[in-house]
Amino acid sequence: MDFRLILIAVLVVSGVGLIIGVVLAVASSIMAVPTDEKVEALTEALPGANCGACGYSGCSGYAKALSAGEAPLGKCSPGGEECVKELSKILGVEAVSVEKKTALVHCMGSLDNTTDKMVYQGLDSCKAAMKLHGGVSSCSFGCLGLGDCMKVCPYGAISVCNSIAHIDPELCRGCSMCVSACPKHLISFVPLKDLAVVRCSNCQKGAEANKVCKSACIGCKKCEKVCESGAVKVENFLASVDSSKCTGCMKCVDACPKGAITAFSVK
Repeated sequence: MDFRLILIAVLVVSGVGLIIGVVLAVASSIMAVPTDEKVEALTEALPGANCGACGYSGCSGYAKALSAGEAPLGKCSPGGEECVKELSKILGVEAVSVEKKTALVHCMGSLDNTTDKMVYQGLDSCKAAMKLHGGVSSCSFGCLGLGDCMKVCPYGAISVCNSIAHIDPELCRGCSMCVSACPKHLISFVPLKDLAVVRCSNCQKGAEANKVCKSACIGCKKCEKVCESGAVKVENFLASVDSSKCTGCMKCVDACPKGAITAFSVK
């Protein structure tokens, strides 16, 4: 065995490896994406939930928008006031107050108000049940009651009772995980203040909606007519309340013949 040949082979392989390593190091240095220290600091200050409640693609997306001056402070509900204070220090601006919001289920189709059209024995999942003729409930717009929203809530703010999901405003942090999880899109955010809320999502004509749920909105527009601030609108046979215009007078609540509009009060 010629050890000189082995030594030469080892040296050649080592030399090639060294050259490749140097080339990769140089290429990494030349092609490296420059980091923005401000964006990194802003991202670090955010809670890291990456929930999208701020309207951006996670915490890093919001941080980039803040750094570029393209996004306002106070959009991070999970972070709260402390997060805003830290972000304002990094940006060198005055802190703003965070409009605290809570998720709300726009449905009252419990077993007291509606009926089941079938016996469901499938997967314990709203998304799975929805594939079977829109779900168990006779109202195809209603809550499926299998708790997909409850399962993703990291704060234990959601419970399911009498086939309807309920959200505790005191525990909700506004992370929007439940909004994404609901296949019927029944959950939205409302500010924590006294206002009227529509707890129905049925867009059928009044007579049809009334057949499937006792508390369904029938699009009668009585609520719209009594609202002096223009906060209530009825479109596609369904009422909605603009929380920014609602004064909390609750006249629409009293006018609704079906009880589809209720008072949301801050405790």
